[in-house]
Amino acid sequence: MSKELAVVAVGAMLVLSACAPAASPAADTTADEAALKAATSTWIEAYNAGEVEKMVALYEDDAVLMPPHAPVAQGHAAMRTFLNAETAGAKAAGVKLVPGTSTAGVSGDTGWESGSYTVTNASSATVDSGSYLSVSHKLNGKWLYHRDTWNSDQPLPAPPPAKPEK
Repeated sequence: MSKELAVVAVGAMLVLSACAPAASPAADTTADEAALKAATSTWIEAYNAGEVEKMVALYEDDAVLMPPHAPVAQGHAAMRTFLNAETAGAKAAGVKLVPGTSTAGVSGDTGWESGSYTVTNASSATVDSGSYLSVSHKLNGKWLYHRDTWNSDQPLPAPPPAKPEK
């Protein structure tokens, strides 16, 4: 390539790049991220109080709940069944769910939050800990869970010993 042609090519690239639209500034998602975290606070408060309907109202109609060591619960009816048993068991055992740190993010009408939790007994001793991830959609101005899962840090219980053959 000749020196003159190279200068023209570089000049053309500079002119084109100067004419390109500037990248749009990143959207401020602070309020939406705070709303996602507030939904988690509401969920935890409702769990500790045994207010299952308040928890179910935080989910889309066809949302999926994926708890550890339990079948997937899809839709409000299945979630209600699982959460009624779960909160009743927690209340009977005298345990409380305590939130840890979390982060949240938003892209358009989809948001996510992930964080940690602990479960304490009546004397505030930790009996479990783990992490969670929730994916939400913004519908009619309100964030609702679309997919929700959590995982215990505790190992699975050991399987029962095999029965001896006769």
